Amino acid sequence: MRGHLLRLFHLFRQAAGWKLGLGLATAGITALAGAALLGLSGWFITATGIAGLSAGTALVFDVFRPGAGVRALALLRTGARYGERLATHDATLSVIAGLRVRLFQALARPGLGRTLVQRPGRLLFRISGDLDTLDTLYLRLLIPACVLVVLALVSMVALALLTGWAGLLPGLFLLLVGLVMLMLGGRGGLVAGGKRAAALEALRLRLLDLVAGRVEWRLAGRQEQAAHLALSAEERLRRADDRLNRLESGLTLWQGLAATALLSGGVILCAELVERGLFGGPAVALFLLVLLGMMEPLGPLRRGAVELGRSLRAVRRVGDALSQPLPEQALSPDTRDVALSAIRFRHDGAPAPLFDGFDLSIPAGQHVAVIGDSGAGKSSLVALLTGEARPDTGSITVPPWALLGQDAALFQDSVRANLLLADSDADDVRLWAVMEQAGLERVVREMSGGLDAPLGEGGTGLSSGQRRRLALARFLLQDKPLWLLDEVTEGIDLSVAATILTNIKVSAAGRTILLITHLRREAALADRIIRLSHGRVVMDLTRGDPAFDQALSTLRPD
Repeated sequence: MRGHLLRLFHLFRQAAGWKLGLGLATAGITALAGAALLGLSGWFITATGIAGLSAGTALVFDVFRPGAGVRALALLRTGARYGERLATHDATLSVIAGLRVRLFQALARPGLGRTLVQRPGRLLFRISGDLDTLDTLYLRLLIPACVLVVLALVSMVALALLTGWAGLLPGLFLLLVGLVMLMLGGRGGLVAGGKRAAALEALRLRLLDLVAGRVEWRLAGRQEQAAHLALSAEERLRRADDRLNRLESGLTLWQGLAATALLSGGVILCAELVERGLFGGPAVALFLLVLLGMMEPLGPLRRGAVELGRSLRAVRRVGDALSQPLPEQALSPDTRDVALSAIRFRHDGAPAPLFDGFDLSIPAGQHVAVIGDSGAGKSSLVALLTGEARPDTGSITVPPWALLGQDAALFQDSVRANLLLADSDADDVRLWAVMEQAGLERVVREMSGGLDAPLGEGGTGLSSGQRRRLALARFLLQDKPLWLLDEVTEGIDLSVAATILTNIKVSAAGRTILLITHLRREAALADRIIRLSHGRVVMDLTRGDPAFDQALSTLRPD
């Protein structure tokens, strides 16, 4: 845990070092100005009241300099508070944004696709919920703790100059109160906060499962069981919230008792100083109100202590992910050939490897169709080439690639935004060109807004065939030497399929293509057909071979 904290603070500093420092500085200035404002205002009001008891004293009493000091401190505190909000939240958002990218890169490792399909909410919670929780470390722990230390040290110096060695006691007491609060909150909130975070994650996941799979649950007759799991998670969340609320109530009581003890001690000390003739009424008001202002950081520190358990759980989970080396894919931009040598690969939980000593070579510019029965290894071959799966042994050489599959992954955004995911620098001329190649130009021009026409989630607003064409247009924007096509026309009508395949053929000149298919119309694009069976190449034919056409005829017709 300590290593994770140090690593995260290092990443915090890298993402927004000077912003974090500026936030701490403005927070310290705000607290100091607030305590000074309270003390000076109390002194001024008390001194003015005493001076008003005598006409002679009232005439000579200087109200301008203290009044100017009060106004200056009020303006300083207001400006510093505003600056603190800007600086601390800007720093926090900068850190979270940077960490979100870094965490996404760390999580984007082989097998991520399968994990997303199985439990999409878990990774979403890791990227959003856990990272958002980390703002507590800075806003509610680091800043209040640092401000508390600064206030204690400054007050010890100032009050010692005013009252002697006895002035050190309030600052020392304030540090003790903050330390005890952190210890009590950390110990009490560690388990409850961790349970709350786990229950909240479980509740979100259960609700996502219940809503997304409501048809499947009903068909399986397990809808009540799924609802019970969600209710059980909600009950765990309620119990954890109850414990945390009790803890915060206890810490609030402790804070109140500590403030009462501090002010009571201050009153006793002031009485002693007044009796010795060292203090007057205005000085007593200044002293006591400064003590009251010194308690300001304890409020946010108390809330941070309560949330310490949840924060540390997020630190551990995020730290575990960030401590792993970033996944790298062995792209070979210097070569256009595709080569797999002595590949051994086994799926998780499989009793035997799918590929064992597998070799395959595809020269640059060749168009290859890979066919075979279900489970032969076709999709696993694509996963190895894209880095979605990693071989146990062997080497893979693959140039930069682009992948087009059956599913059109479109987002709730404009047509333009969906296209620019493939090439953020593409201009309108280029976008309309690929739309024309995909046979979608006329449709988009007739839409309100054209390229800026909004789409719903998953491309809602377009028909199934139009979504496929938009995915094709985005695919054609990628200027990559290797195109990987995974059953791109499965399940769509013949006219749309013919358009897609024709445009792919026209645009594929000079590129290497690897098609995963069991359809005759797709395999007809290839110069070479490879049949896989149980992870082995059992047939390798090139166009012109007498058996090539026979192999085509065995595939499913249009």
